[in-house]
Amino acid sequence: MTAPLMPRATAVWLVENTTLTFRQIAEFCELHELEIQAIADGDVAFNILGVSPIENGQLTIEEIRRCEADRRASLQASELERNVKAKNAKAKKMLSPSQRSDKPCAILWILKNCPEIIDSQICKLIGTTKPTIEAIRSGTHKDMANIRAKNPVAVGLCTEKDLDGAISISKARAAKKEKPAKVKEKKVKEKKEKAAPKAKKEKAKAEKKAAPKKEKTKAKKAPAKKTTAKKTKKA
Repeated sequence: MTAPLMPRATAVWLVENTTLTFRQIAEFCELHELEIQAIADGDVAFNILGVSPIENGQLTIEEIRRCEADRRASLQASELERNVKAKNAKAKKMLSPSQRSDKPCAILWILKNCPEIIDSQICKLIGTTKPTIEAIRSGTHKDMANIRAKNPVAVGLCTEKDLDGAISISKARAAKKEKPAKVKEKKVKEKKEKAAPKAKKEKAKAEKKAAPKKEKTKAKKAPAKKTTAKKTKKA
């Protein structure tokens, strides 16, 4: 289930107007339970106005009453709202101001934790541009001092499924690039191994050919000494 269009504003309204548990609100809004507790304590989202999910058609009053009576139950969005959320999740048209401001933080998180994901995939996941990604990578972004790495799934910019899919695609691409290099290395090794016995055989043949020549030269020089000895006797 995807989160409401404005999850924090919806969470603020549910905290203020219902007796739902933090867990139930966190599951419906796809926020952390501790964040819902911080909203209830006034530490987070104190400047966000609550938005009624009933008026927006995201929930019915009967569904809220059912979950208030049963603390183990989970809120189920209306059928029409499920279809709208599914379309918005694919198109990524509706983003809250906090989500827009969290885009650089999400980009930084991906660059640190998933370096194998290429820029074009980050653009699809977060809905950003390549110059922005390059500026954050190089540290030249205008707001770099205030950017803190945030998980894009936790912020609501993409789903866990989309992030896992991008990682698997990037790993598959890297594996395809590594395969040709490994094949080339194997071929070079095989050529060297094949060339090594031939080189040894050629060396052995050259040594064999050189050995008889040396013996012949010695044999030719030996008779010359005998003739010189005979000449000395005649004298």
